[in-house]
Amino acid sequence: MASPAFSSRLLNAHLQGPGDGRFRLKPLAALLAALLAACGTRASQPAGSLVVVDDAGDTVRLAHPASRVVSLSPATTELVFAIGAGDRLVGRTRWCDYPEAAHAVADVGDGMPPNIESVLARRPDLVLLYRSPQNTDAADRFRSAGAAVLQLDFNHLEDVSRLARLLGPLVGHAAEGDSLATAFDGELARLRPSDSTGSPTVLLLAWDQPPMAIGAGSFQSEILMLAGGRNIFADIAAPSATVSIEAIAARDPSLILVSDSGVPRFALQPEWSVIRAVRERRFVHLTTPAFGRPTPRAPALVRELRRLLAVGRQ
Repeated sequence: MASPAFSSRLLNAHLQGPGDGRFRLKPLAALLAALLAACGTRASQPAGSLVVVDDAGDTVRLAHPASRVVSLSPATTELVFAIGAGDRLVGRTRWCDYPEAAHAVADVGDGMPPNIESVLARRPDLVLLYRSPQNTDAADRFRSAGAAVLQLDFNHLEDVSRLARLLGPLVGHAAEGDSLATAFDGELARLRPSDSTGSPTVLLLAWDQPPMAIGAGSFQSEILMLAGGRNIFADIAAPSATVSIEAIAARDPSLILVSDSGVPRFALQPEWSVIRAVRERRFVHLTTPAFGRPTPRAPALVRELRRLLAVGRQ
Protein backbone atom coordinates (compact mmCIF):
# COMPACT_ATOMS: atom_id res chain seq x y z
CA MET A 1 0.00 0.00 0.00
CA ALA A 2 1.06 3.59 -0.33
CA SER A 3 3.36 4.75 2.40
CA PRO A 4 1.43 6.03 5.45
CA ALA A 5 4.01 8.78 5.55
CA PHE A 6 3.03 9.69 2.02
CA SER A 7 -0.65 10.05 2.90
CA SER A 8 0.24 11.83 6.13
CA ARG A 9 2.20 14.32 4.18
CA LEU A 10 -0.79 15.05 1.98
CA LEU A 11 -2.92 15.78 5.02
CA ASN A 12 -0.16 17.18 7.18
CA ALA A 13 1.21 19.39 4.49
CA HIS A 14 -2.01 21.21 4.83
CA LEU A 15 -2.23 21.27 8.54
CA GLN A 16 0.05 19.28 10.78
CA GLY A 17 2.36 19.40 8.14
CA PRO A 18 1.28 17.90 4.64
CA GLY A 19 3.18 17.00 7.63
CA ASP A 20 4.75 14.19 7.60
CA GLY A 21 6.20 11.22 6.38
CA ARG A 22 8.21 10.79 3.34
CA PHE A 23 6.32 11.99 0.29
CA ARG A 24 3.02 12.55 1.40
CA LEU A 25 1.32 12.65 -0.56
CA LYS A 26 1.94 15.48 3.14
CA PRO A 27 4.66 25.47 4.14
CA LEU A 28 5.72 36.93 4.68
CA ALA A 29 3.32 42.15 4.32
CA ALA A 30 6.15 43.91 2.73
CA LEU A 31 3.59 46.58 2.06
CA LEU A 32 0.87 46.30 4.65
CA ALA A 33 -1.46 48.39 2.55
CA ALA A 34 -1.27 45.92 -0.33
CA LEU A 35 -3.98 43.50 -1.34
CA LEU A 36 -2.52 40.05 -0.90
CA ALA A 37 -3.32 36.90 -2.75
CA ALA A 38 -6.18 35.61 -4.77
CA CYS A 39 -8.01 34.52 -1.67
CA GLY A 40 -8.20 38.12 -0.59
CA THR A 41 -5.88 38.15 2.39
CA ARG A 42 -5.16 41.81 3.14
CA ALA A 43 -2.82 43.70 5.39
CA SER A 44 -2.80 47.31 6.53
CA GLN A 45 -0.97 49.27 9.20
CA PRO A 46 -2.87 51.90 11.10
CA ALA A 47 -0.75 54.04 13.40
CA GLY A 48 0.84 51.91 16.10
CA SER A 49 -0.69 48.61 15.10
CA LEU A 50 -0.68 45.75 12.61
CA VAL A 51 -3.97 44.70 11.05
CA VAL A 52 -4.49 41.81 8.64
CA VAL A 53 -7.43 39.82 7.33
CA ASP A 54 -6.63 36.11 7.30
CA ASP A 55 -7.85 33.40 4.94
CA ALA A 56 -10.90 32.73 7.12
CA GLY A 57 -11.95 36.37 6.63
CA ASP A 58 -11.19 37.28 10.24
CA THR A 59 -9.53 40.59 11.11
CA VAL A 60 -6.42 40.06 13.22
CA ARG A 61 -4.81 42.94 15.16
CA LEU A 62 -1.44 43.16 16.84
CA ALA A 63 -0.22 46.21 18.75
CA HIS A 64 3.35 45.28 17.77
CA PRO A 65 5.13 42.38 16.01
CA ALA A 66 4.59 39.07 17.75
CA SER A 67 7.45 37.79 19.89
CA ARG A 68 5.94 34.46 21.01
CA VAL A 69 4.62 32.54 18.01
CA VAL A 70 3.21 29.02 17.92
CA SER A 71 3.16 27.51 14.43
CA LEU A 72 0.82 24.58 13.95
CA SER A 73 1.96 23.52 10.48
CA PRO A 74 5.34 22.48 9.10
CA ALA A 75 4.78 24.83 6.16
CA THR A 76 4.45 27.94 8.35
CA THR A 77 7.20 26.82 10.71
CA GLU A 78 9.62 26.52 7.81
CA LEU A 79 8.49 29.86 6.41
CA VAL A 80 8.96 31.69 9.71
CA PHE A 81 12.53 30.38 9.87
CA ALA A 82 13.11 31.24 6.21
CA ILE A 83 12.33 34.93 6.79
CA GLY A 84 14.66 35.05 9.79
CA ALA A 85 12.08 34.96 12.59
CA GLY A 86 12.80 31.50 13.98
CA ASP A 87 13.81 33.01 17.31
CA ARG A 88 10.21 34.14 17.79
CA LEU A 89 8.84 30.59 17.65
CA VAL A 90 7.95 29.15 21.06
CA GLY A 91 5.91 26.18 19.85
CA ARG A 92 5.62 23.89 16.81
CA THR A 93 3.98 20.57 15.93
CA ARG A 94 5.66 17.20 16.12
CA TRP A 95 5.65 17.19 12.31
CA CYS A 96 7.77 20.33 12.05
CA ASP A 97 11.14 18.83 11.13
CA TYR A 98 12.75 21.55 9.00
CA PRO A 99 15.03 23.36 9.37
CA GLU A 100 17.13 21.50 11.91
CA ALA A 101 16.74 24.45 14.29
CA ALA A 102 13.01 23.68 14.50
CA HIS A 103 13.79 20.69 16.70
CA ALA A 104 14.93 23.09 19.42
CA VAL A 105 11.45 24.68 19.55
CA ALA A 106 8.98 23.24 22.07
CA ASP A 107 6.83 20.44 20.64
CA VAL A 108 3.11 21.06 21.33
CA GLY A 109 1.82 17.90 19.58
CA ASP A 110 -0.33 17.68 16.49
CA GLY A 111 -1.53 20.57 14.37
CA MET A 112 -5.06 19.44 13.54
CA PRO A 113 -6.70 19.43 15.88
CA PRO A 114 -4.08 20.99 18.16
CA ASN A 115 -3.57 20.29 21.83
CA ILE A 116 -5.08 23.50 23.18
CA GLU A 117 -3.58 23.22 26.65
CA SER A 118 -0.07 22.58 25.29
CA VAL A 119 -0.32 25.56 22.95
CA LEU A 120 -1.58 27.94 25.64
CA ALA A 121 1.14 26.75 28.01
CA ARG A 122 3.63 28.41 25.63
CA ARG A 123 1.91 31.80 26.29
CA PRO A 124 1.71 32.74 22.59
CA ASP A 125 0.79 36.19 21.34
CA LEU A 126 0.25 34.75 17.85
CA VAL A 127 -0.92 31.29 16.74
CA LEU A 128 -0.61 30.18 13.11
CA LEU A 129 -3.25 27.62 12.09
CA TYR A 130 -4.19 25.82 8.92
CA ARG A 131 -7.67 27.01 7.91
CA SER A 132 -9.97 24.03 8.46
CA PRO A 133 -13.31 23.35 10.15
CA GLN A 134 -11.38 21.02 12.45
CA ASN A 135 -9.46 24.01 13.80
CA THR A 136 -12.37 26.40 14.32
CA ASP A 137 -12.98 25.55 17.96
CA ALA A 138 -9.28 25.74 18.76
CA ALA A 139 -9.05 29.16 17.12
CA ASP A 140 -11.89 30.40 19.33
CA ARG A 141 -10.19 29.03 22.44
CA PHE A 142 -6.89 30.69 21.59
CA ARG A 143 -8.60 34.04 21.00
CA SER A 144 -10.49 33.72 24.30
CA ALA A 145 -7.16 33.21 26.03
CA GLY A 146 -5.85 36.47 24.53
CA ALA A 147 -3.75 35.20 21.63
CA ALA A 148 -4.09 36.51 18.10
CA VAL A 149 -4.93 33.74 15.62
CA LEU A 150 -4.10 33.61 11.94
CA GLN A 151 -5.93 30.91 9.93
CA LEU A 152 -4.12 30.32 6.67
CA ASP A 153 -4.51 28.43 3.41
CA PHE A 154 -1.41 26.96 1.81
CA ASN A 155 -2.59 24.68 -0.96
CA HIS A 156 -0.63 26.23 -3.84
CA LEU A 157 2.93 27.31 -4.55
CA GLU A 158 1.78 30.92 -4.88
CA ASP A 159 0.86 30.79 -1.21
CA VAL A 160 4.55 30.66 -0.27
CA SER A 161 5.27 34.20 -1.47
CA ARG A 162 1.84 35.45 -0.42
CA LEU A 163 2.29 34.25 3.14
CA ALA A 164 5.91 35.43 3.28
CA ARG A 165 4.66 38.96 2.64
CA LEU A 166 1.77 38.55 5.07
CA LEU A 167 3.73 37.07 7.96
CA GLY A 168 6.84 39.21 7.61
CA PRO A 169 5.45 42.37 9.27
CA LEU A 170 3.64 40.33 11.93
CA VAL A 171 6.94 38.90 13.18
CA GLY A 172 9.06 42.01 12.61
CA HIS A 173 10.64 40.85 9.35
CA ALA A 174 8.73 42.66 6.62
CA ALA A 175 11.76 43.30 4.40
CA GLU A 176 12.91 39.70 4.64
CA GLY A 177 9.44 38.42 3.82
CA ASP A 178 9.20 40.61 0.76
CA SER A 179 12.69 39.66 -0.38
CA LEU A 180 11.98 35.95 -0.04
CA ALA A 181 8.70 36.31 -1.94
CA THR A 182 10.32 38.18 -4.83
CA ALA A 183 13.15 35.65 -5.13
CA PHE A 184 10.79 32.67 -4.88
CA ASP A 185 8.41 33.94 -7.56
CA GLY A 186 11.30 34.77 -9.86
CA GLU A 187 12.86 31.35 -9.50
CA LEU A 188 9.58 29.55 -10.23
CA ALA A 189 9.08 31.72 -13.31
CA ARG A 190 12.50 30.72 -14.61
CA LEU A 191 11.73 27.04 -14.03
CA ARG A 192 8.46 27.05 -15.97
CA PRO A 193 8.77 24.78 -19.02
CA SER A 194 8.51 26.58 -22.35
CA ASP A 195 7.09 23.51 -24.10
CA SER A 196 5.13 20.58 -22.65
CA THR A 197 5.36 18.50 -25.83
CA GLY A 198 6.49 15.00 -24.98
CA SER A 199 6.04 15.47 -21.22
CA PRO A 200 5.68 12.14 -19.41
CA THR A 201 2.25 11.36 -17.95
CA VAL A 202 2.51 10.74 -14.23
CA LEU A 203 0.28 9.31 -11.51
CA LEU A 204 0.58 11.08 -8.15
CA LEU A 205 -0.80 8.51 -5.75
CA ALA A 206 -1.55 9.76 -2.25
CA TRP A 207 -3.05 6.53 -0.95
CA ASP A 208 -3.96 3.12 -2.33
CA GLN A 209 -6.79 1.71 -0.20
CA PRO A 210 -8.92 3.09 -1.71
CA PRO A 211 -6.80 4.71 -4.40
CA MET A 212 -6.54 8.47 -3.90
CA ALA A 213 -4.90 10.62 -6.55
CA ILE A 214 -3.52 14.14 -6.35
CA GLY A 215 -5.47 16.63 -8.47
CA ALA A 216 -4.75 20.04 -9.96
CA GLY A 217 -5.78 21.77 -6.71
CA SER A 218 -2.55 20.69 -4.98
CA PHE A 219 0.87 22.33 -5.00
CA GLN A 220 2.23 18.83 -5.65
CA SER A 221 0.60 18.80 -9.07
CA GLU A 222 2.13 22.26 -9.69
CA ILE A 223 5.58 20.98 -8.76
CA LEU A 224 5.16 18.08 -11.19
CA MET A 225 4.14 20.45 -13.98
CA LEU A 226 7.14 22.72 -13.37
CA ALA A 227 9.38 19.65 -13.43
CA GLY A 228 8.09 18.78 -16.89
CA GLY A 229 5.56 16.09 -16.05
CA ARG A 230 1.81 15.88 -16.71
CA ASN A 231 -0.55 14.82 -13.96
CA ILE A 232 -2.97 12.24 -15.36
CA PHE A 233 -5.64 13.54 -12.98
CA ALA A 234 -5.10 17.25 -13.67
CA ASP A 235 -8.79 17.44 -14.61
CA ILE A 236 -9.64 16.98 -10.91
CA ALA A 237 -9.86 20.51 -9.52
CA ALA A 238 -9.58 19.41 -5.88
CA PRO A 239 -6.24 18.77 -4.15
CA SER A 240 -7.07 15.05 -4.13
CA ALA A 241 -9.87 12.62 -4.87
CA THR A 242 -10.68 8.93 -4.69
CA VAL A 243 -10.25 7.18 -8.01
CA SER A 244 -10.52 3.57 -9.21
CA ILE A 245 -7.74 1.29 -10.35
CA GLU A 246 -9.63 0.94 -13.61
CA ALA A 247 -9.59 4.72 -14.10
CA ILE A 248 -5.84 4.77 -13.54
CA ALA A 249 -5.35 1.93 -16.03
CA ALA A 250 -7.49 3.74 -18.60
CA ARG A 251 -5.31 6.87 -18.35
CA ASP A 252 -2.22 4.70 -18.66
CA PRO A 253 0.45 6.77 -16.89
CA SER A 254 3.97 6.36 -18.19
CA LEU A 255 5.37 6.83 -14.68
CA ILE A 256 4.12 6.59 -11.07
CA LEU A 257 5.60 8.91 -8.46
CA VAL A 258 6.11 7.13 -5.11
CA SER A 259 7.75 7.83 -1.77
CA ASP A 260 9.19 4.37 -1.23
CA SER A 261 12.81 3.68 -2.06
CA GLY A 262 11.94 0.25 -3.42
CA VAL A 263 8.94 -1.34 -5.06
CA PRO A 264 5.84 0.06 -3.27
CA ARG A 265 3.67 -2.48 -1.48
CA PHE A 266 0.58 -1.74 -3.56
CA ALA A 267 2.48 -2.86 -6.67
CA LEU A 268 2.61 -6.37 -5.22
CA GLN A 269 -1.18 -6.63 -5.13
CA PRO A 270 -2.59 -8.55 -8.13
CA GLU A 271 -5.38 -6.04 -8.82
CA TRP A 272 -2.81 -3.35 -9.59
CA SER A 273 -1.25 -5.40 -12.39
CA VAL A 274 -3.82 -4.04 -14.86
CA ILE A 275 -1.77 -0.82 -14.88
CA ARG A 276 1.10 -1.02 -17.37
CA ALA A 277 3.43 1.21 -15.35
CA VAL A 278 2.99 -1.12 -12.37
CA ARG A 279 3.71 -4.24 -14.41
CA GLU A 280 6.81 -2.62 -15.88
CA ARG A 281 7.88 -1.19 -12.50
CA ARG A 282 8.09 2.32 -13.93
CA PHE A 283 8.32 4.17 -10.62
CA VAL A 284 9.92 7.51 -9.83
CA HIS A 285 11.20 7.50 -6.24
CA LEU A 286 10.95 10.88 -4.50
CA THR A 287 11.56 10.22 -0.83
CA THR A 288 12.06 13.72 0.57
CA PRO A 289 9.44 15.05 3.00
CA ALA A 290 9.77 18.41 1.24
CA PHE A 291 7.24 17.20 -1.35
CA GLY A 292 4.61 17.19 1.38
CA ARG A 293 4.47 20.95 1.99
CA PRO A 294 4.61 24.17 -0.04
CA THR A 295 7.78 25.92 1.14
CA PRO A 296 10.70 28.00 -0.15
CA ARG A 297 12.44 24.72 -1.01
CA ALA A 298 10.02 24.11 -3.90
CA PRO A 299 12.38 25.34 -6.67
CA ALA A 300 15.09 22.91 -5.56
CA LEU A 301 12.50 20.16 -5.44
CA VAL A 302 11.37 20.99 -8.99
CA ARG A 303 14.93 20.61 -10.24
CA GLU A 304 15.36 17.27 -8.44
CA LEU A 305 12.07 15.91 -9.76
CA ARG A 306 12.98 17.04 -13.27
CA ARG A 307 16.15 14.96 -13.00
CA LEU A 308 14.25 11.93 -11.68
CA LEU A 309 11.66 12.12 -14.46
CA ALA A 310 14.42 12.15 -17.06
CA VAL A 311 15.96 9.05 -15.50
CA GLY A 312 12.59 7.34 -15.20
CA ARG A 313 11.89 7.76 -18.91
CA GLN A 314 15.09 5.99 -19.96
